[in-house]
Amino acid sequence: MQMEVADTRASDSPMPASLLSGYSLEMTAKGLPALEKAAYAIAPGTPISITFLPGEDYQARIDAARGVRRLGFVPVPHLSARRIADADELECFMGALVDAAQVDRVFVVGGDPEQPLGPYADALSLICSGVLRRHGIRQAGIAGYPEGHPAISSKCLWDALEAKAVARSAQGIQPFIVPQFGFEAAPILAWHEQLRARGIQCPVRIGVPGPARMSALLRYAAQCGVGASARVMGRYGLSLARLVNTVGPTTLLADLMSGLGHAADTSLHFYAFGGFQNTAEWVRSFREAHHHG
Repeated sequence: MQMEVADTRASDSPMPASLLSGYSLEMTAKGLPALEKAAYAIAPGTPISITFLPGEDYQARIDAARGVRRLGFVPVPHLSARRIADADELECFMGALVDAAQVDRVFVVGGDPEQPLGPYADALSLICSGVLRRHGIRQAGIAGYPEGHPAISSKCLWDALEAKAVARSAQGIQPFIVPQFGFEAAPILAWHEQLRARGIQCPVRIGVPGPARMSALLRYAAQCGVGASARVMGRYGLSLARLVNTVGPTTLLADLMSGLGHAADTSLHFYAFGGFQNTAEWVRSFREAHHHG
């Protein structure tokens, strides 16, 4: 797959350092071989989130975390509350993650099942169980939804986010927020402004889709409930004529740069839909184009 790197020079404005440095990436448990190939282009210490997919078992996730640590990166395993069968299962998983990969940060989501498989009805109930603190977790992530959620009202989303941030802080665990990825800056910027207006000051990692074919981006957008109208796609630089081309998030990042300015505690979280190597190389080209090493 050929990357489009020429368009990384679309904006001559310097990128805020908080966005430019310290980005994170997301992978599945099966993604370790691809991460190994791309490791040369990724800075040591980069946080790598490891998703909690239903088709992957606990051992695969533990092995992935161990591999991420071995490569010199920071593993951030996901915990899907409603997919965990019982407290013992969670205790064993957390203990194995700490033993195998010195995990000290996680990302907690509610999960997709309508009915929980065990005692954790949502992310908040898992957090309040105290299991994270018992295993020495220092940071725990929260999901954010700039474009809303099809099954949850805006008020409930904000109430839950605030409750989860407070619950983490009360246990001495630093919360951070990773909002759902999007193709358009406006809803992300509006959400970020509302977040800070509500007094929620924890770090934010804005979700950005890495370079990928348009067909793949549209597929992931549909799966995740992300707005992908013709207007939004056009703003992102996508069109039916480029269906098989690889496109990067240059326009989105330029708009975020303009809207966020030098916002504190705000960085980027890349979803490598087109592969780790493509994403890492694209980010490196983008950074060089904006006169940062």
